[in-house]
Amino acid sequence: MKQQLIEKRKELSETRVAKMVFPSTTNHYDTLFGGIALQWMDEVAYIAATRFTRKSMVTISTEQVDFTQPIPSGILVELVANVVHVGRTSLKVEVTIYLEQLDSDVRTKAITGHFNFVAVDENKKPTPIFEDVE
Repeated sequence: MKQQLIEKRKELSETRVAKMVFPSTTNHYDTLFGGIALQWMDEVAYIAATRFTRKSMVTISTEQVDFTQPIPSGILVELVANVVHVGRTSLKVEVTIYLEQLDSDVRTKAITGHFNFVAVDENKKPTPIFEDVE
């Protein structure tokens, strides 16, 4: 029963956010600053984690963020976040950024990373994600 609940929560928590890459978010190469990309990824990961648990969540670490393609100014990006692992008090969210040309349907994967979160109670202490679910 708990596994069914986890799968249903994963499905409900998928989060997609579209953003335009404007010059104010780019570096001297006219590509998206890596730090801005990480901020956007952490934000969408947080939303997915919170939608999954419906509890207070905090980022505790990031893992293996792969920047496989530069993200030029003037392009549309879509960030897609999915919960990929659930522990007792923590979970892992995978976030992928896709590039999308405004004048075509071509989508290209540009960045993938993993973000780890822990559920916290009102005292900011780790708390179980599920309360006694069998």
